[in-house]
Amino acid sequence: MTPSQPVTALVLAGARPGEVDPVARAAGVPFKCLAPIAGRAMVERVVEALAELPTVARIVVMAEPAARLDELPAIARLRAGGRLALRSPEPGLAASVEAGLAHTEGLPLLVTTADHPLLDRLILEAFLEPALASGAAVVVGLAPEWAVRAAAASTRRTWWRFADGRFSGANLFLLCGEAARPALAFWRRVEAERKRPWRIVRLFGLGNLLLYASGRLTLSRAMARVSQRLGCTVAAVTIPIGEAAIDVDRPADLALAEAILAGRATRTPS
Repeated sequence: MTPSQPVTALVLAGARPGEVDPVARAAGVPFKCLAPIAGRAMVERVVEALAELPTVARIVVMAEPAARLDELPAIARLRAGGRLALRSPEPGLAASVEAGLAHTEGLPLLVTTADHPLLDRLILEAFLEPALASGAAVVVGLAPEWAVRAAAASTRRTWWRFADGRFSGANLFLLCGEAARPALAFWRRVEAERKRPWRIVRLFGLGNLLLYASGRLTLSRAMARVSQRLGCTVAAVTIPIGEAAIDVDRPADLALAEAILAGRATRTPS
């Protein structure tokens, strides 16, 4: 079912200053978001998936001006129609998302990344409908391990381990306006302490980290503790589609994404 409440979508397509991403290097392009998957730039595939969903009223893409995304056909078309805007990224992910909130026109903000070429309407609907219904200030999309393994048995993912299963991030977040700002402020503090892990432990609370490490926390209990720590309601939506967690983190993921897209193309409707 397509969600009825409109949202603004933010696509993070920036690059770390002074670094050449290994995916970009392997693909022979200057920016990771331009890496081609089955002949199309990753960021273009993400934008097209978002544009297919009527509930996405506006799309904001944050990328380096040097990436020249306005030359990509889908982005140029949506930009000409007034549905898409290009913005330069801010220093740091939290700051970029905060800047994205300024362009929501009062709508909830759906955040994703440009390295998610398998994103499609089914995944977006599976996340957005329960995320909007949750009433939480911040909603995080997760895919369960069984679904990810069914999509790609040998894929390497980062797993979050809870008492009720293992989950991988889906690079999908929903932020509901001003209520989400405490989470972004906390995120900024974590980014500022990224080279001092002991301070990050202090931010999250040693007790919370020990509970997580012990494997005694369920996903729902973990979200309740995170909500308490951040000062706003945080919820998780489990997406039963393994491809939701398969982004392009490393060069080997380029071939995996192409293989999955090829399988979609040959799939016949039941």
